[in-house]
Amino acid sequence: MIQIEKIDGVRKFRLSRTYFGRALYYTAAYWVDGLMIDTGCAYTVRDLISALEDVHIDLIVNTHTHEDHIGANASLSRKFGAKIFAHYSGLPVLSEPRKRQPLRPYQLVMWGYPEPSKGAILGDSVETANHRFQVIHTPGHSTDHICLYEPDQGWLFSGDAYIGGHDRALRADYNIWQIIDSLHKLARLDVNLLFTGSGSIHKFAHRDLLEKIYYLEETAERVLQVYRQGWSYGKIKRAMFGHELLLFYVTLGQFSGKNLVRSIIEDLPANL
Repeated sequence: MIQIEKIDGVRKFRLSRTYFGRALYYTAAYWVDGLMIDTGCAYTVRDLISALEDVHIDLIVNTHTHEDHIGANASLSRKFGAKIFAHYSGLPVLSEPRKRQPLRPYQLVMWGYPEPSKGAILGDSVETANHRFQVIHTPGHSTDHICLYEPDQGWLFSGDAYIGGHDRALRADYNIWQIIDSLHKLARLDVNLLFTGSGSIHKFAHRDLLEKIYYLEETAERVLQVYRQGWSYGKIKRAMFGHELLLFYVTLGQFSGKNLVRSIIEDLPANL
């Protein structure tokens, strides 16, 4: 399934694998001025290529190398001769996704393994014919995560560095303090439009980023307070976040409230 929308000079592709006509989980790719930002998952490659017949792609930049953001890298690179760029720490995943990033059952069902692709190291900026994007390293969701910021237009392509809502669970390999620090970096930018990795577009980016930061920092403060009183991880999780979400069972425990508690406590920077 693909949904296409044009916003100013940006073309948004909202992509998902479907079962019985229903989308499982949306991820987004964006085209602007010959630049492709992320490429969806392996199951939506044909849809994306068909939707790009009237444009040319010179460059592909991956905000990070999770399987739902790199699925059409190889196909688009072959079709358009586009060069692929990613953070240096993600390049091994591009070249050997099955070996470097084994997928769990839910990931195989929703996104599948991407075809291997060859990437180059992303520098401090990305230039197209009419735009210059700043590259901002924003780890936490993954170690190789970056965002692209176009200051003249006020465009911020945030990948999965910003995810809306009030988190009650965290994936085992995420780092909540790095996520918070990355959000602070983004909140300092002058942003007119925030383009997220799920396809939602935020016109009040500064407000939304600060709201997310406040929730995460306030939650972390409460967790640390009771932990220092001797509460166990399990007790904190039950008191703060209640029962595990359905996501816990779908992902076979990879996303859990206990992981959120653990990261708040164990990943706490020394200076905090």
